[in-house]
Amino acid sequence: MTTTAPTARPTGFIRDTAAVYVRETRPLVRDPFSVIFSLVQPLVFLGLFGPLLVGASGGDVAGTLQWFVPGILVMVALFGTASTGANLLFEMQTGSHERTLVAPLSRSALLVGRALKEVVPLVIQGTIVVLVAVPFGFSVDVPGLVAGLGVLAIFGIGFGALSYALALACRNRDWMFWMVHQTLLFPLMILSGMLLPLDDGPAWMQVAAAVNPLSYLVDAERALLAGDFADPNVLGGLIAAVVTCAIGVFVGVRSMRRAR
Repeated sequence: MTTTAPTARPTGFIRDTAAVYVRETRPLVRDPFSVIFSLVQPLVFLGLFGPLLVGASGGDVAGTLQWFVPGILVMVALFGTASTGANLLFEMQTGSHERTLVAPLSRSALLVGRALKEVVPLVIQGTIVVLVAVPFGFSVDVPGLVAGLGVLAIFGIGFGALSYALALACRNRDWMFWMVHQTLLFPLMILSGMLLPLDDGPAWMQVAAAVNPLSYLVDAERALLAGDFADPNVLGGLIAAVVTCAIGVFVGVRSMRRAR
């Protein structure tokens, strides 16, 4: 008499994902200041680039903030999720990751649960950035902010999954993780138009921006935070976020399943 291995059911995957999500969010609950501390870099950009942009625009503070703050929200999503693989590197170096691999959990759930965890600090940090900017003249449409954070959450899940995949590929060479991280992060940021407009840039830079998914996210966030849901840029940003999420989860799950 032969027996077959039980087939994983969707409810099992959801249960495993929820278990991993709860495990990953516990450190955030115990140490919420780490979420706030990681805001230092975006707030520095807001505090230093903001006045320069105000001067370039002729002193229109409110208008400059309406253009600049949405880009800072995308920066928060980019910085926060791009570095998540470092946590996995640490777990692999200490051996805790190997212990999770032998646990009765789906490999896919291990990745998806970790990626979903990135939504929590992203939403908290994005809300804080907006609240900081409001007293200086930034006007926010609340439904647009909620929708904008939702789009960034979709992007963050995918980009965080790519960060985990990179960590798995560099498990014995953590220096390579940071080299790839730094090599890609700042070109993506600069070529998105989140800090400076690219309209007057050279042709090659505008072509590079056209294939940069962050460019579409930045334009979508500017429209959403202004409450302009009918702007075509909103659809473009949503597509960019969904495509990034799909590719990131696919690559991340594939890497996690191959992990040893």
